[in-house]
Amino acid sequence: MTQVPAAVRTLRVLRFLASQPTPVPIDRIARACELPRSTAYHLLGAMAEEGFVVHLADEHLWGLGVAAFEVGSGYSRQEPLQRLARRPLAALVDRVGQTAHLAVPHGRDVLYVVEERAPGRAPLVTDVGVRLPAHLTASGRAILSRLPTAQVRALYPDASAFVDRHGAGPRTLSGLRRVLAETRQRGYAVEDGEVTPGLASVAVAVLDHGGHPVAGVAVTYDSGDAELLSRQVRRTAEVLTRRIGGTPD
Repeated sequence: MTQVPAAVRTLRVLRFLASQPTPVPIDRIARACELPRSTAYHLLGAMAEEGFVVHLADEHLWGLGVAAFEVGSGYSRQEPLQRLARRPLAALVDRVGQTAHLAVPHGRDVLYVVEERAPGRAPLVTDVGVRLPAHLTASGRAILSRLPTAQVRALYPDASAFVDRHGAGPRTLSGLRRVLAETRQRGYAVEDGEVTPGLASVAVAVLDHGGHPVAGVAVTYDSGDAELLSRQVRRTAEVLTRRIGGTPD
């Protein structure tokens, strides 16, 4: 941990709350962020005073506050990651001749924020602004594979968290864990027909300075060598990782 552990813990809590579809109890926050319950309580109290979280006392839940919304709105207006990604993604498309995109985590989904379509390629479901289940997409799996185990468990507490599109993909936490373990061992994420029948994707995560996954770079194709494509995708993900101050694996 850095020389300002309180700041690191605060950011972890904000990241976790931002990944949740609804406010959550303090025990879940403490478990996901690997904090003692007493530390989580005092930290959340200080964050509430500054408006970054709110305490729903009647429900014993904590959620994001107005100040967090203001920070998120400022980020959306500036679009720094999208700006940094456009040229590297365009270069990736030139190298592989396939459509590439950048997706960011959004709860249990990924949100597509940049798409560079290869010439002559048909439009994909992964257009800018589209949200898809993270556990089914290559980008989402690349991101999830880099999260702490406790955070993945908090995102997928039961079978109802697993959305089905075409009857393929993990439907339980244990199934998802196997997919993520294979992703880590392989070094890149894959999906084949789980988002769109007849199309496959490979993806690699973009990491911030703390090694946290902030996005996934992916290429979607109807035919090709996944291993060869993954090398080019990794090259682009490493460029973006360095641009935001991270260190590639």
